[in-house]
Amino acid sequence: MQVTKCLLLDDEPLALDVLENYIRQFSHLQLAARFSNPLEAISFMKTNSVDLLFLDIKMPVLSGINLLKTLLHPPKVILTTAYRDYAVESYDLNVLDYLLKPISLERFVIAINKYKPESSEQPLPEPSRGNQNHSNNSERFIYFKSNKKMVKVFMKDILWIESLKDYVKIVTRQQTIVSYERISYLEEKLPENMFVRIHRSFIVATHHIKSFNSASIQIGDTELPIGRIYKNEVLKYFSSISGS
Repeated sequence: MQVTKCLLLDDEPLALDVLENYIRQFSHLQLAARFSNPLEAISFMKTNSVDLLFLDIKMPVLSGINLLKTLLHPPKVILTTAYRDYAVESYDLNVLDYLLKPISLERFVIAINKYKPESSEQPLPEPSRGNQNHSNNSERFIYFKSNKKMVKVFMKDILWIESLKDYVKIVTRQQTIVSYERISYLEEKLPENMFVRIHRSFIVATHHIKSFNSASIQIGDTELPIGRIYKNEVLKYFSSISGS
């Protein structure tokens, strides 16, 4: 996966903290640096490669728009501001997006998915899906969009995932979430050592499996079917972990 190097420039420390926190939740994003001084950011970009610049508009010394006009070879830019009246001027500068503060995670996701690497025509992956700062599986998590919110779910808490056509139902120990997502896309984002696809409609968390046979898997009091086309792979998986 190609990593996107991000530079943050904002004179408000809290705004920098919010963006840095969002970036660290996505495996394909990397924080290159953060600055509150525009001149320091310009100096950094002269000697370091940056793919995506999150740029505040209203700053002392030099505004974000004026800074952008000084760059001969600017990176892709997402403007951030608390003021709506800069929108028209910002789009004249061919920026990717224009984010109004306070910036929600959902709006951040929409913005970064507008970025495409120069070497690829494929869109970047969806969020994030695991916290790459933690190697411990118990700390990994996924954000799902549900009821107009981005809901944080720890992977250790997921029992199983069920396909509902263009939606998925995520069943956890605490709650059930329905999110607009295809199960095949989600399958690619889940760690193979924690989840296994057993049916066209079901992915299960291996660490919550209570028992199984050639036709079904039991998680808690729920029995889930093993699909015919998945049976060989599922049984092969159990054979490998049991050492038989």
